[in-house]
Amino acid sequence: MDKQGQGFLTIAQNTATVDYLTLAYVQAMNIKSLHPGAKCAVIVDNETYSKITHKHDRTFDFVIKLPYDENPTDSSWKLLNEYQACNLSPFKETIKLESDLLFTRNIDHWWDAFRFRDVVLSSGCKTYRQVASTSKAYRKFFVDNDLPDTYNGLMYFRYSQTAYEFFNLAKEILYSWDQLKVSVLKNCREDKPSTDVLYALTAKLYGVEKCTIPTMDFINFVHLKPAINGWGTADFPWHHMVMSERDGDMIRVNNLNQYHPVHYHDKNYITQDIIDYYERLF
Repeated sequence: MDKQGQGFLTIAQNTATVDYLTLAYVQAMNIKSLHPGAKCAVIVDNETYSKITHKHDRTFDFVIKLPYDENPTDSSWKLLNEYQACNLSPFKETIKLESDLLFTRNIDHWWDAFRFRDVVLSSGCKTYRQVASTSKAYRKFFVDNDLPDTYNGLMYFRYSQTAYEFFNLAKEILYSWDQLKVSVLKNCREDKPSTDVLYALTAKLYGVEKCTIPTMDFINFVHLKPAINGWGTADFPWHHMVMSERDGDMIRVNNLNQYHPVHYHDKNYITQDIIDYYERLF
């Protein structure tokens, strides 16, 4: 595939319990609402591809089928194909997102900041109060193994030798996981690595200084997992625990506007009302 321009990319592989294609569809409409002329691509497996309809074709500029699925038989764990994003992206410059993330304002000026590196992982995350999170409630493995506090929920890569090396190293780590979790990593309880763990370990081995820009602390997102925001660790939808409002693309939490991209995390946050709002725009 010939690479072209710049655009946003997500991977949507439906599981037994989550319709990731719908989340990616809402995200693409959200991106285009705030970024006129933006291009959006989605990578899907064969089963998810069968769910593509006219409305998806109309919204996504590119629908890309995985040429090889690392884990086609597991209906609940669909994170093992992330390393393929670099090769499969149709763009010369890509902002790669997890599908459960929405923007609340235009971030086109971020492209200039990203270009200081060929690969940029988000550094840390923010609470709904717009301050850097210090919680390690979900990152004890990171602390135990001295991993950088990076997130893959929002990342950038440019089609380059650097990006190829980074993602190829991620693939090598994935393929060596059974050995690494026993002989190298401490307190590892993941049979297969989550994407945040895989990319953090890749960044540590590749060189954190080559794939992060921590001085630009705006290159991250608001993470609405409960413990990050001081709401306890109960497995309960955050939007049922605190005040949650929407005004067009703007998301308010406890009456505070969220000016950073919002990683809403709880997949039930996307309701039919939100889908209807965006479909009316297009």
